Amino acid sequence: MELNYKIAKEKLLASELKGCRQFFEKNDYILESAYCYLLENDLITAKEYFARTAEKDIRGNWGVFLCDLINGKISNYPTYFQLRNFLEIDLNILIRYYKGEYVENIIKYADWLSTINPEVHKYIGRVLLKTGYEKEGLYFLKQAESYFYHDPELHYLLAEYYFYKNEIENTINYIGKCLGVLPGYFPAINLQRKLKLNCQ
Repeated sequence: MELNYKIAKEKLLASELKGCRQFFEKNDYILESAYCYLLENDLITAKEYFARTAEKDIRGNWGVFLCDLINGKISNYPTYFQLRNFLEIDLNILIRYYKGEYVENIIKYADWLSTINPEVHKYIGRVLLKTGYEKEGLYFLKQAESYFYHDPELHYLLAEYYFYKNEIENTINYIGKCLGVLPGYFPAINLQRKLKLNCQ
């Protein structure tokens, strides 16, 4: 199958890296090439590629920071919006490519990153839960709860987790916390309806 941009990007996101970097490089897709190098464990080249776009592209700037973070050699700070827009997505990609060491190197800075964006523990917890690391995901969501209590989405994520674990008491507790913060939060109202149907 001949690659085009859409197919190459879909392959990259579906953990099928073969041929992607060559296509992206040949067609001058710098950011995408950088991610390929990152996933091929060539952090030096990945950072060089990210740096080419760092001045004009917020994601390129984030990529430079990400490479430094993975290496434990931080020389600049991410922005609130970079953490909101990219941290969870990139952790998901790294987990799908079995880059456990990279993921560990990133999340060990969670407390520091949360001083820039207080939702960081929630982002990390959510992506870990969604990728099957339940114990670790729950740990990070609980960390977020300890200081970021007035976030309805956080309580909803915990309610949803307990709902699918069939832990009714905890589900009710976290739905209550969520709706206590934001009474009209529709996902929690919908989960409450599902819970009532299941309990009939």
